[in-house]
Amino acid sequence: MSLACHKGASRYDLGMTDSNATNSLNDEEIAFLHSIFDLAREGSTEKLMLLIDQGIPADLTDPKGDTLLILAAYNGHNDTVAGLLEQGADINRLNDKDQGALTCAVFRQNEALTRLLLSKGADPHLGAQNAVAVAKMFELPELAAVIEEYL
Repeated sequence: MSLACHKGASRYDLGMTDSNATNSLNDEEIAFLHSIFDLAREGSTEKLMLLIDQGIPADLTDPKGDTLLILAAYNGHNDTVAGLLEQGADINRLNDKDQGALTCAVFRQNEALTRLLLSKGADPHLGAQNAVAVAKMFELPELAAVIEEYL
């Protein structure tokens, strides 16, 4: 099976309507891609790392701009996040809502994951909905203090 992704972005497209487009996907390919994102959501680290070892991009991105890393962080799968970072996932990649993995970790009040991402170089000021702003907006002083430790 060959997968077509946007050039350079590892983003697959579900909404292409141009019949001349060379990178539209068939139903089987779309289902396969959805299953990869489900692995990140579910924290199926071993299976996901195996697919990445076989050539799936660590920065694979869905049509909303969510990366595997963002989905794993949002769902609190610290081991999956660590594995994706080891595989070269971009720690500071933002989705279409201007949110990154660190923003998700802070929003979900996951201190261990927040510390992991900060220790690996996540920028707490990156994006309009950044980790600092989220900690302030949702009145999360414990996580704001964690962020301060890394500034």
